[in-house]
Amino acid sequence: MKKVFIIVLALIALLAVGFAGYAYYVNSQRVILDNYPYEPDTPAPAPHDGTFVCDYGKMVFNGDGESITITVNDNFSELIGLPAGEYTGTYVFLTGQLPPHGSMPIRYDVAHEFEIDVEYNGETYTKVFDAGIAAEDGKTGSVGVNIVTPDRVPLLFKDDRGFFDAIFVKQ
Repeated sequence: MKKVFIIVLALIALLAVGFAGYAYYVNSQRVILDNYPYEPDTPAPAPHDGTFVCDYGKMVFNGDGESITITVNDNFSELIGLPAGEYTGTYVFLTGQLPPHGSMPIRYDVAHEFEIDVEYNGETYTKVFDAGIAAEDGKTGSVGVNIVTPDRVPLLFKDDRGFFDAIFVKQ
């Protein structure tokens, strides 16, 4: 009888620990979803507004945090697969790949990715860039917190020679 009592208590303790772990997991997921923007103790920065230029083209942010006009030159065209020209569409800054949800929208000062959606030949063309800066030697690149600022939007690329960037700077 004493053995059965100990087994029952052990099972009850095991179930209690299991339920406590599940409750912690559910609560932690709720915190992740409610923790937007990323740093709740600081106000989110104002959306980009104005013209940002670099050797690859121009991006005009309309200040609403969504709409953008992109001017692509020949160099940028090769990188992103769009012909040279001007395109209008939308943009969003993303977290980068986070399991289990993947990339999610986030404020730009902690973004790891930058997505554009523009109209091309009657269809929506979507491109996701790493928001980052290449090291001087081209062997590495940095993405993440404070890479995108109110005055710059750097995009990081990699080819067979290494990493390079296109840093769009506000005019």
